Amino acid sequence: MNRKLIRTTLAEVKGREPSHPRERSESAPRPEQRRPSGPSPSSSRESSSSSSAMLSGRKKIPPSETNAEIFYYKKQMDAHTQMVIVLVDGDEVEGTIEWYDRSALKINRKGAPNIMLLKHNIKYMYKAEDRDGGGDDSGD
Repeated sequence: MNRKLIRTTLAEVKGREPSHPRERSESAPRPEQRRPSGPSPSSSRESSSSSSAMLSGRKKIPPSETNAEIFYYKKQMDAHTQMVIVLVDGDEVEGTIEWYDRSALKINRKGAPNIMLLKHNIKYMYKAEDRDGGGDDSGD
C-alpha cells in the first residue's frame, strides 16, 4: 500500500489567506475604511513584521553547541574506555580520557607519560576495542 504524507506548504497557506479576508470583507468594512484605535500605526507595523517573519517559514538558528561532544567525552571518561586518537599527522595515541575542555583533552596512557592533546590536532578517535576488526562477525 503506497500512502503519501500530505503536508501543506507555505505557498498553499499564503494562497489560502487572501481568500478568507475577502469573504469577510463583504460584511466588514475594508481595512482602509477602518479608523485605527489603540496602538499607533508604527507599532502595528512592527507587530505585523514580526508575525510575518514567523509566517514566512524562517527557521530558528540552531544552537552552536549541541552538547553531543561533551556527552560522549563524559561517557568515555566514566567508563574508563581505552580510546585511540588519530592525529592530523597520522600518529595514534592510545589511552583513557582523564579530562577535557573547550580546546584540549588530557589522555592517561599505560607505560607512557600522560599527554595533553589540542583538539585542533585531532583528526578522529574511536574505541580501542573496535581497532581489531570491530563490527559484526557475520562475514564468514
